[in-house]
Amino acid sequence: MAALREVPRAGRQLFNAASHWRPCPSGFRRCASTEADPPVPDIETESGLAGPIVTRGDVPLVDPRKRASRRNQELPHERYRYHPPKYDRGPLHPVQPPPSSDPVARNFVPGPFNLPRLKQTYHSMIAPDLMTLTYQHTPPGTPAKPERVRLREWDDSSPYMKNRPKRGPRGHDVLFPMEPEITWRNIPEIRAVHIAVFTPQAKKNPDHLIVARSVLQSITGVRPEVTKSHKSVAQWGVVKGDRTGVKVSVHGNQAYEFIDKVVQLVFPKIKEWKGIEGTTGDGTGNIGWGFQPQDVMHFPEVEANYSVSSPVGYATMYHCR
Repeated sequence: MAALREVPRAGRQLFNAASHWRPCPSGFRRCASTEADPPVPDIETESGLAGPIVTRGDVPLVDPRKRASRRNQELPHERYRYHPPKYDRGPLHPVQPPPSSDPVARNFVPGPFNLPRLKQTYHSMIAPDLMTLTYQHTPPGTPAKPERVRLREWDDSSPYMKNRPKRGPRGHDVLFPMEPEITWRNIPEIRAVHIAVFTPQAKKNPDHLIVARSVLQSITGVRPEVTKSHKSVAQWGVVKGDRTGVKVSVHGNQAYEFIDKVVQLVFPKIKEWKGIEGTTGDGTGNIGWGFQPQDVMHFPEVEANYSVSSPVGYATMYHCR
């Protein structure tokens, strides 16, 4: 009965309260709770494509020379100097460094200033011969041969062989890289020359290290880097970590100039020179040989000032790719 007495009271509140519902025509239904806002006056109603077309004659041109001649004082350097970014943050970064050929770039290397004779001989005579000797004709449309399995697998005859890594190559402990197919795009050429000098006497007399650096810098034109011993040698009194040598790497035209100088001036002056051994190198494009201390004096840069330098021998690694 109490529930029935509450019904008239709820009905009176329903009919007496102000209704928020607004009449709307039949067949129309709004999904928004309020009316749409009036248009904002700051937004342009017309399209930008309807504007007038600007021609070249409508743009006033300013002559920078006339403007600079009318200027009494020079502008500060920071106003027109471009500073390239210090780091390359990827191709998607908005600030991109200039190419290495741009003089403003941080990795810009000026040159080349000369064309070595050995490099001309290589491009005119040696490169065509290498291309002819290593050329293998492949008709167009020939499918590529599947790569052979270079590492042997286990035969799974024992349960202990499961999930084992593949066995190493026969006859060698290291798997050598495969020889690429020679085309006109990758003909072997001189990439760099690496020179290293080992002077164990530098521990007792540091002047040997200074002489080795001066000799290498004079014959290569590149500032050498001091190296440290990786292990101890009791016979020479060398302890691991001692400064016992220098090394330098020559690239580009300087490498051709160094090879040309060695072949034309140094090798012919060496008495009883047996030549470079045929077994030298690692079979992947690197050839190495060494010089005795008395052979270094045949370099023109050392021969002129040989009296001020002590005997120094070094090893040369000829890097070809």
